[in-house]
Amino acid sequence: MTELGAEMHALVERLYPLCRSITGDGVRATLDIVGEYVPLQVHEVPTGTQVLDWTVPQEWNIRDAYVADATGRRVVDFAASSLHVLGYSVPVSATMPLAELRAHLHTLPDHPAWVPYRTSYYKPEWGFCLAQETLDALPDSEYEVRIDSTLADGHLTYAEHVVPGQVADEVIVSCHVCHPSLANDNLAGIAVATFLAQALAEQTPYYTYRFIYAPGTIGAITWLARNAERIDRVKHGLVLACAGDPGRLTYKESRRGDAEIDRVIRHVLAASERPHHVTEFTPYGYDERQYCSPGFNLGVGSLSRTPYAGYPEYHTSADNPDFVSPEAMADTLAVCREAFAVLDRNRQYTNLSPYGEPQLGRRGLYDALGGRSDTKQAQMAMLWVLNLSDGEHSLLDVAERSGLPFDTVAVAAGALQGAGLIKA
Repeated sequence: MTELGAEMHALVERLYPLCRSITGDGVRATLDIVGEYVPLQVHEVPTGTQVLDWTVPQEWNIRDAYVADATGRRVVDFAASSLHVLGYSVPVSATMPLAELRAHLHTLPDHPAWVPYRTSYYKPEWGFCLAQETLDALPDSEYEVRIDSTLADGHLTYAEHVVPGQVADEVIVSCHVCHPSLANDNLAGIAVATFLAQALAEQTPYYTYRFIYAPGTIGAITWLARNAERIDRVKHGLVLACAGDPGRLTYKESRRGDAEIDRVIRHVLAASERPHHVTEFTPYGYDERQYCSPGFNLGVGSLSRTPYAGYPEYHTSADNPDFVSPEAMADTLAVCREAFAVLDRNRQYTNLSPYGEPQLGRRGLYDALGGRSDTKQAQMAMLWVLNLSDGEHSLLDVAERSGLPFDTVAVAAGALQGAGLIKA
């Protein structure tokens, strides 16, 4: 996983300088790069389109922005970091004293060296974000203020990548592509999702896996509005965010709380003995709250490391590529792969010889276990699968009730099915 972690980190570094927002060319440039790793179907939804209770907003693009002192020196410069401009700032070209400018400046007094991330999506506004120590050093003087942006009718852009499965039932994997230079809260999730898609494409998964790269909130709402008629295909889902920081893994359950994805990830995290935390659903956070809104109520949970707003670097310039590690992203990716391996093999079986225990020895099933270091465990797995294969219990039920590893249970089920003792 070390090599994969390095490759994911390289993708984060490549995406980091781009100025993303809920619409605009930054999103398109991001998807162009992701499209070099996995093929994407890109969707453009026009401004003014009604999507559920929302309306697709005007498209925002920015070319340059700065605050310059009397000598012409840029004391705040968009070219140095996309965080320096309040997201969705309307155009401005003016000269004003510092006293007037202060109302449009955003800082973090508790972290004077960091630049905050701020937006004003749905209210016409303009502003700059800067370090408190930079603001403190500015003399009272006249400043040139320039934001070369456009806010006009255009499109909202999102993309999908589909890994075909053996069945049409879908697992969705969603990540947001709307934040500017924030490595953990945005880019690590994009990187893990992309490399997860690559890994699944090398297999023949049972489910069809649909990866959704969309702006936060409005993007997920748009996807749901455009897919409402086929939403019943979505059987499971996972939102990926904050996937690369050094904290322990955190899983936020779906609104249902007992959805299969909830049980699978709880099982995988517990069985792996990784440090982790499981939290109940709340209607605040990332796009799981859209997929889990009561009208849809999809079985979609959220996997992160330290949750949103749970670390000081959140939504600041300190959330840079140095804050995320290849090892953490590789670990998040590994959990996703382990969870989906369980999800793909979790079936209910029916015992075809349910009256008494069938003779396993004459079918060669005990002989097939010879020489295994876990022979006793494998034998117990066969007995548990036979006993609980009543058409009502899944292999995950067997693993949880028996305390046996899911892989051991799944292998036992395969052997029993091959011997004609159970059927799916």
